[in-house]
Amino acid sequence: MSLFGITMGDPCGIGSEIILKALKTKPELTQNSIVFGSYELLNFYNDKFEMGYSINRIEGLKDFKEGNINVFDPYPIDVDDITVGKVSVTGGKCGFMYIKSAIDFALEKKITSVVTAPINKEALHMAGYKYAGHTEIFGEFAQGDSYAMLLWSDKLKAIHASTHVSLRNACENVSKKRTIEVIHLAHDTLKRTGFENPRIAVAGLNPHAGENGLFGDEEINEITPGIIVCQEEGINVTGPIAPDTVFHRTYKGEFDIVVAQYHDQGHIPLKLLAFDSGVNITVGLDVIRTSVDHGTAFDIAGKMIANEESILKAIEIGKMLSEN
Repeated sequence: MSLFGITMGDPCGIGSEIILKALKTKPELTQNSIVFGSYELLNFYNDKFEMGYSINRIEGLKDFKEGNINVFDPYPIDVDDITVGKVSVTGGKCGFMYIKSAIDFALEKKITSVVTAPINKEALHMAGYKYAGHTEIFGEFAQGDSYAMLLWSDKLKAIHASTHVSLRNACENVSKKRTIEVIHLAHDTLKRTGFENPRIAVAGLNPHAGENGLFGDEEINEITPGIIVCQEEGINVTGPIAPDTVFHRTYKGEFDIVVAQYHDQGHIPLKLLAFDSGVNITVGLDVIRTSVDHGTAFDIAGKMIANEESILKAIEIGKMLSEN
């Protein structure tokens, strides 16, 4: 039986709710999924909102029961200790433990991929885990020569040369080597998901992609040389293209994916177009990880009104990647 994992994320947020709603929308997913999260909290919401599930706590695959939501809970806590809607040490500790357990299962080939619900970075740091986010945790414990964050939606796709660093550091880290790595990751990922000859656009770092050195020389010295190497390898890549037009051109169908040079350059257009349906993918590692592209939504946590569309899409994309 081929199983995938779903991590609850920060239990103080909406993770448990979107998991329950996703499994209600597509009950067949319970047949091949393991939830890494709080057994007690899932039971609490199951009862409170009369979801009608049977929830089974497992210690290993031998305990898996079809027809149930199967839960691996590496850090059991009482529901009363979960401060729903608030940043807490407990939330950060649980969120990390759920992720680490799922990675361990994936490395042991017990599950084929991991779908992650949102964590809170402040809570993660409060609990002593100094990671910038999911991508960096997976980068620490999984293996790969290089990795990157890729945002996926039906309308637009972007892969990031840098993510959770300051804008100053993102600019300083632009390099020929990283440009080549990210183009390769974009090409390989799209090939795995059915694109025969992926059309990749590389965004410039500076206004007008530097305007031939008038507004910066990163395009001339680092980005363009990396693009040329990949073109000579036969990859269908174009750029650097002015960042204020490249996303519109891609959205209109000229390209399949954009290489964004820093976090907000890629995130802003994706979240504008596909806030509820976007998927965050960590590519380049030996553990397949897809995720919702939204946060913990503490302001609506506990009300069972959070939208499950993004996690359902993350499950779909994770399945596609694991099968190819």
